Amino acid sequence: MTTSSIDPAKAEAFTGHVIGILNGGMTSLMISVGHRTGLFDAMASMPPSTSQEIAKATGLNERYIREWLGNMTTARIVEHDAAKGTYWLPAEHSASITRAAGPNNLATFAEFVSQMGMVEDGVVEAFQKGGGVPYSQFPKFQQMMAGLSAQIFDATLLDVVVPLVPGLRERLEAGADVADIGCGQGHAVNLLAQAFPKSRFVGYDFSAEGVAAGRAEAKAMGLRNATFEEKDVTALGESSRFDFITAFDSIHDQAHPRKVLRGIHEALKPGGTFLMVDIAANSTHADNMDHPMAPAFYAISTFHCMTVSLALGGEGLGNMWGTQKARELLAEAGFKDVEVKNVEGDIMNAYYLCRK
Repeated sequence: MTTSSIDPAKAEAFTGHVIGILNGGMTSLMISVGHRTGLFDAMASMPPSTSQEIAKATGLNERYIREWLGNMTTARIVEHDAAKGTYWLPAEHSASITRAAGPNNLATFAEFVSQMGMVEDGVVEAFQKGGGVPYSQFPKFQQMMAGLSAQIFDATLLDVVVPLVPGLRERLEAGADVADIGCGQGHAVNLLAQAFPKSRFVGYDFSAEGVAAGRAEAKAMGLRNATFEEKDVTALGESSRFDFITAFDSIHDQAHPRKVLRGIHEALKPGGTFLMVDIAANSTHADNMDHPMAPAFYAISTFHCMTVSLALGGEGLGNMWGTQKARELLAEAGFKDVEVKNVEGDIMNAYYLCRK
């Protein structure tokens, strides 16, 4: 291709597009800082204020706040009155970047950018040599996912998700056996156990840290019907034990998801239900062109979901395996009756109701 064959307008537009991506990437780091330090939460309740006033209200360093405000202002997140030297967070903006927004708080996602950057060298090496970056190289990932998931669980689990499964509330109220596969820090297990004291709940995860966190929360909540086990769910080893099994955004991370799904099918009692919650997407790149978070999810998959599976010699599904592939694997595991639903308040996931 020669220079004369290039469309100058298209080239200029693409340059601007890339500049926007780079600005967005760097601003994501600043959004993460605003989230973690509580700056967004504080500014949401403050009138237009100077950097000194914001520093006094938050107890944070004024010089860092001033530079952060420079990014927030030029990125059109915070508004600024230059004559008065004041800054404020409009209510329309705080609705999607403060903790008060609950599951709509997009600032939570910004933490993934810095976490992914920590393993870039390992991912580059995996591109060159194959293999992957092991889970042990992500010291904060489970904590970040726990925070993100808790927002969704607190807002939707009991009042929206449980009613998705016909008759489930009644079964849980009467007393049922329930397992959560890849439970992380166990917040979903503990919420359900608290709401349905006659049922018995167990959370499985291969992370000792996650299991310990689940047990600690259960103890703090005074729960006697929630237990947690450190376990490789590839070898679940249960037969017709559970009435209801859940897996919240954990199947796509598995090294051997087919074995896990077959084990789940075997562990369910006849007539039991498996609720698999996973990223709402299609299984081909072309069909995800209009997905609002496809670029972010493919990046997270490359830097975590896919690579941790490949590090264990696994299949490397990735989080964008999509509905078509998910249905294929569920059918292969023995689930012939599968219904896919969406939940208001959860913009990320599809909800697969799989009946045995």
